[in-house]
Amino acid sequence: MALDFFYDFVCPFAYLGSTQVDALAARTGARIVWRPFLLGGIFKQIGIEKATPARAAHSLRDQARWAEVLGVPLRLPPAHPRRTVLALRAAIAAGDDLPRASHALFGAYWADGRDLEDPAVVADALSQAGLDGRGLVERAPLMKDELRLRTDEALAAGVFGAPAFVVRGHLFWGQDRIPLVEKALRGWEPASPPGGA
Repeated sequence: MALDFFYDFVCPFAYLGSTQVDALAARTGARIVWRPFLLGGIFKQIGIEKATPARAAHSLRDQARWAEVLGVPLRLPPAHPRRTVLALRAAIAAGDDLPRASHALFGAYWADGRDLEDPAVVADALSQAGLDGRGLVERAPLMKDELRLRTDEALAAGVFGAPAFVVRGHLFWGQDRIPLVEKALRGWEPASPPGGA
């Protein structure tokens, strides 16, 4: 069964989710479909504005809590949020190696606190993962339309934030929904909300 995993490297919760999806697939036999998209593009299209200071502060605390619970490193990159267009395009350019490229870039940003706007950082992270980092960065501009298409596909799937998981048309938002995602992968049909929306 396919599990669509929608993400942008800029989102700490997408990073946290990315550290869990391989184990989730191993437990359930699911095939992960990695779906990078530009989160800022979605926000712009649906009119989401910048978080309030209280919400931003809570988000920082929540990120740290989840990293501790999951046992993964998490380090807020300097000047976060950084633009991830280059990194997303370079990952897409990796083709069949998209999962490996994505893990490398998530790790560079959130475990190592590196700047994914810097082409040298992106190339180095990909090279350390055994990929042709320099070549992928050079091909990244060619992925402009592909990234736009993938962002449009995310919007069409009902995605409004990251990470998002889609199983048989059921959308789950947030890495904390992974238990529900797993239940759906095992055949559970979630109840419809009151009113049938």
